[in-house]
Amino acid sequence: MRPWELLDTSPVAGQAHDLKLYRRGDEYSIKTGPIELMNSRMHASEDVLAELGCKHLRQQRQSKVLVGGLGMGFTLAKTLECLTDDAEVVVAELVPAVVQWNQSHLAHLAHFPLKDSRVQVFHGDVGQLMSAKKLTFDAILLDVDNGPEGLTRQENEALYSLNGLKNAAAALKSGGILGVWSAFPAPKFTKRMQQAGFHTQEVPCRAFAKKGSKHMVWLGKKK
Repeated sequence: MRPWELLDTSPVAGQAHDLKLYRRGDEYSIKTGPIELMNSRMHASEDVLAELGCKHLRQQRQSKVLVGGLGMGFTLAKTLECLTDDAEVVVAELVPAVVQWNQSHLAHLAHFPLKDSRVQVFHGDVGQLMSAKKLTFDAILLDVDNGPEGLTRQENEALYSLNGLKNAAAALKSGGILGVWSAFPAPKFTKRMQQAGFHTQEVPCRAFAKKGSKHMVWLGKKK
């Protein structure tokens, strides 16, 4: 088996370990310390997040969607597939290097979603956009960190707190959908979403088609 080749390294504010981008043949991996955050061969659950989170927007004109976390571009790419040609998608990414990797090393994986004219990149914390209360979205998809417990940044936990979820609700239109991706189930988080005012559904899914690690997607409809 081929060894992994280190392509680039980037620090993350407030995090002891750098983000590292690796390649092995046509496979790519992003790690923090010994933990793999994402792999280019395992994005089926990210596709589920986008498909279900934007299902209600397939025929809606001029819809507006916020994607928190660029990753390898798969969530963004699937979101774009679900929307009309006059939609607007804001993708918030905190780490500048991740945006750069999606414009270079990783661009081909999800078929160059950042080149889509419907996409705007916000370089910063998605929580800032949700708390601004000036933007109203039809859907918000959070694919930040590894789930409701901050792993790469302790500050990410604020996104999934009760106040963070209330900010998400305030940034959504009536009937809008909040989708949240996680690498693990979290029953307490389901209750928290309900407390924040969402009709909540848990959707178990797999990392790779019907195989691979068990992941979880939450869908919350604003009441």
